[in-house]
Amino acid sequence: MNSVAPTAAGDGIEPRRPQPTPATSSGSESTPAATSIRDDQTSAGAMWRGWRLRLLVLAALAGCIAILTLAHWLGEQTRLDARWRTDPASRIQLVSTDDPQLRPFVGRRLVAIVAGEREIAFDSLAALQAAPRWAVSDEARKRLNALHDQLYQAFSRDSVTLRFDRGDSVQVIPRAAGISSLSIGFWLTCSAVLILYVVAVSVLLANPQPHTQLFALIATCQAVNMAFLAVETALQWGYPPALTRIDAPWRSCLDLLTAAAVVHVTSIHPRRLPASRLLVAGVWSLVVLLGAALFADLLPQAWWWSQLTVAALAAASLGLLSWSHRIEAHPYSLLLRTLVAMALAGWLTLSAIAVLAERWPGLHLQFHAIGPMLWSVVFISLLMLVPFLSQSRVALREFALVAGVSTFAAIFDLLLVAFFSFGPLGSVALTFFLSIGLYAGARHWLLDRLLGQRTLSTERMFDQLYRIAREVEVHPDRAPLLLMQLLQDLFEPLEIATVPAIAGETAVVKGGGSAMLVPADLADLAETDSEQPGTSIVLRFARRGRRLFTAEDARLAARIVEQLRHAIAFDRAVEHGRFEERQRLAQDLHDDIGARLLTLMYQSKSAEMEDYVRHTLQDLKTLTRGLSTADHRLSHAAAEWKTDLHQRLSAAGIVLAWHCDYDRDIALSVVQWSALTRMLRELVSNTIAHARASRVEVSLHLSYRVLELRVSDNGKGSQPDKWAHGLGLGGVRKRAKQLGGQVSWLQLRPNGICCVVKINDFTVSE
Repeated sequence: MNSVAPTAAGDGIEPRRPQPTPATSSGSESTPAATSIRDDQTSAGAMWRGWRLRLLVLAALAGCIAILTLAHWLGEQTRLDARWRTDPASRIQLVSTDDPQLRPFVGRRLVAIVAGEREIAFDSLAALQAAPRWAVSDEARKRLNALHDQLYQAFSRDSVTLRFDRGDSVQVIPRAAGISSLSIGFWLTCSAVLILYVVAVSVLLANPQPHTQLFALIATCQAVNMAFLAVETALQWGYPPALTRIDAPWRSCLDLLTAAAVVHVTSIHPRRLPASRLLVAGVWSLVVLLGAALFADLLPQAWWWSQLTVAALAAASLGLLSWSHRIEAHPYSLLLRTLVAMALAGWLTLSAIAVLAERWPGLHLQFHAIGPMLWSVVFISLLMLVPFLSQSRVALREFALVAGVSTFAAIFDLLLVAFFSFGPLGSVALTFFLSIGLYAGARHWLLDRLLGQRTLSTERMFDQLYRIAREVEVHPDRAPLLLMQLLQDLFEPLEIATVPAIAGETAVVKGGGSAMLVPADLADLAETDSEQPGTSIVLRFARRGRRLFTAEDARLAARIVEQLRHAIAFDRAVEHGRFEERQRLAQDLHDDIGARLLTLMYQSKSAEMEDYVRHTLQDLKTLTRGLSTADHRLSHAAAEWKTDLHQRLSAAGIVLAWHCDYDRDIALSVVQWSALTRMLRELVSNTIAHARASRVEVSLHLSYRVLELRVSDNGKGSQPDKWAHGLGLGGVRKRAKQLGGQVSWLQLRPNGICCVVKINDFTVSE
């Protein structure tokens, strides 16, 4: 019943390609999506200019005129210039008056009213406050109608006699006091009627769709119902015969129309259910037949028929909304289900108290004084909140909580007065403290479920943010997909996809909260020169359709994108600084240490010393070349490793068996090249120094991003699980862990040791 409520695919956003893990429901009917973003082009100011504004003004003027006409008619009704209340025994007592004839009787109890030869006796003020609509039995309603008719006829005479206790009586002249005599309660009630009426007209003019037309019907029915309550607060002594005859059937029919409209709207909104036309036709036929029977007075126990039918229709609406949510997890179905459940609980509570009030006079008095008015205020407040559900999530949550606690407080106060004989002050004080306790205890639990809980912790989010930044540097084309994965973990949308870039540089909420757009432009995220058009990510319905997106969500998404840009820029700056430092170190090693070693090689006094220095120079050359190069092809690195190991092992008299295969000739980063180089050198050095082996076998295998390095020998090593790992073997573990891998040592049969380094996710660049 929201004037701006979008359908599942009708908020003006068309995905360019499907999401990685779509969450669509089978058999779901969806409207065709628009081909571009409706950037709220029809703003509120533009919408309410022209014919809409003129019609709204005319409707508001018509409502004001109707209320003033009603007030004028009520002001012409005759009444006594006096104020009455109920004493502890539920008897009528004169409180104050400006009539000199009645002043001597202030504080006295009214026993009866005499008009001509007819005497009307009273035993409680409840008889004057009760409306025929809430008389449970047919007999009670007939007695109440007869009493109102008698009182109205009595006060239509020129004078009446008021008989008080102790046998005293006084003759007074009823007069019409005019509009100024109407109470504040009447004007407040009429204000609520006018506001609800204007809201209904506004919603209908803003979006004249079937569901908004039904909302207007519901609001109009309840506005008329509230107008009946306003009349009750103004009429002091009896209802006019015309009002007495129509009060019960009219107000019952208004409630039936409201319930039928609720069933109708839940069968078509937020999605049209299968066989909805047949269901709606049956519901409206039932309501029309029942309403005709009520007006013709053909139904025995008519009050029970109307109350139970309204409750059954509300329960049917709950079932339809649950069915709708199972077919398509739309957040509006959950919101509407919550509101309908609140209304149904209030309706059943009010009906139960009305039944109990027939048996307990104290409860009867309290019920007719505040019961129907409280119910109408709560229900009308819900109605006026419905058009703003998508824009006022905080207001909805707080109102739902306050309305629930207020309803509990009113019911508990009635029960204290009726069953435990509490005084007004004591019952209000106890109810107030219990309500505060209930509010404080339930608020945290309730808001957690209305808001939804973040499934992605802060630690995990920053870890993913850093990982995405590193991967975007290597694969700029994967930036939208990586960001989509992060947003999906954070918001759990019902759908997520990419669309062409939208004007604007920040995340925005669209469709009244049904969708959120997040920019994922490659130029912003990876500084690429690709000609590919810009990209934005669209998310629909957070928490798998259980809630709408809010402005806080948009700000969070914008901060995530901004932090991702900062992380990429920072990582790029750090890597650039590292590269420059490596180049400086490589140059210094080449110019200084290399020159000294070259001089030492030419000055060597033996062939063995010259050969050793030559190998050291070769190692230095490999090291400086690795430090000064940004990346290394695996084939080139493998050739250098093989040459280096062959020279070192040959000098020690050890045979090298080399095996290398890979599915892609990848480019190793400096970190990867350096870690693999040092692990190979350390493992071979350990074999030369301790194993006394005659053969070393090195196997390097890369397949589907899984890298496995094996170094085995036929030496005398044994029981590797008992080794004390010093700097050498500890360094192997550290470098393997740096690459995201693990190391294990195995004992071979009949002799020898095998070291296995396995990296399951060897992230590489092409």
